[in-house]
Amino acid sequence: MSVVTPHEPATPRRESARRERATVSHESVLTTRWAQLELAVASGRSRRHAVNEDSHSALDRPSPVYVVADGVGGGAMASWVSRELVSRLHAALDRRRVDAGSVCDALLDADREVERAMAERTAKSGAATVALCAGTGALLSKWLIAWVGDCRVYRVRAAHDEPAELLTRDDTYGHLGEDPPLGGSPDDPARMVGNGAVTAPNVESVHLGDGEMLVLCSDGLHKHVGPHEINRQLRAHASLSRCCTRLLEIARHRGSSDDATVLVVHRKASPRSRLARIASGGGLLAVLIVALAVSIGDDPSRPHGSTIPPERVQALSPSSMPADPIDQPERQR
Repeated sequence: MSVVTPHEPATPRRESARRERATVSHESVLTTRWAQLELAVASGRSRRHAVNEDSHSALDRPSPVYVVADGVGGGAMASWVSRELVSRLHAALDRRRVDAGSVCDALLDADREVERAMAERTAKSGAATVALCAGTGALLSKWLIAWVGDCRVYRVRAAHDEPAELLTRDDTYGHLGEDPPLGGSPDDPARMVGNGAVTAPNVESVHLGDGEMLVLCSDGLHKHVGPHEINRQLRAHASLSRCCTRLLEIARHRGSSDDATVLVVHRKASPRSRLARIASGGGLLAVLIVALAVSIGDDPSRPHGSTIPPERVQALSPSSMPADPIDQPERQR
């Protein structure tokens, strides 16, 4: 992103078309005992940038924490800031109990640490806007989202005809009622990580149902692709990574000249997650035990009058569900 950052004087912008932009995409699956996430990301470098100033989480991480960051300030330093921010957020949140307080602390700590690391490297300014989501609970139906600046988070509902729902509000000068610096615009981000401009990161809790998606993206995408198009493309009959790449192609076709990134978390419906929801209600436990008893009683291989093994009853008990908010993955590819 090439904008005037807070606390930075306006400087002439340099345009470069020496290298063609490159787009990379990846996909993966995170499977836990009770839930499954389909993951995909696509990120494209602008033709006027020598390096992609956006950064994002690797999809094969051990915890359901995902980040998209958009470096500000130009060039290699902007790219370094976005990568450093993603790395520090994962170091603070992976394999830990995650709540709103820990996410807020991770962003504030990253703001100070990135600014200090920057000062050791250069006298120039640099920062990044960011969007983050973190799954909590065994079913991964409860998520925390956080953002600073104008990276966004959308939720795509299971219904194919609903537009993507914007869950964030851009931290722009216009939205915050502040005057932009000389050379800036009311639509520029007024809050960024890495230059001391963050005092209170935005953190919200959202629900993600079976078949729904969270979409994290930088402004190189969302300024050119609307909520209806996001929903339509992500519901297309193609791999999720191809759908993400298609969104970048549409943004380029509509005039996006910035780096662009989109990362999608698709919560897949699974029989085990439905069973876990029912069991967690407690009141229906007896019904489940009766149903299991009937199924076992119908098994001709079992001796007449045999009882339900205690371990089978325990498998249906709410207490048998993982207590850790982040259940460790059983399979990941």
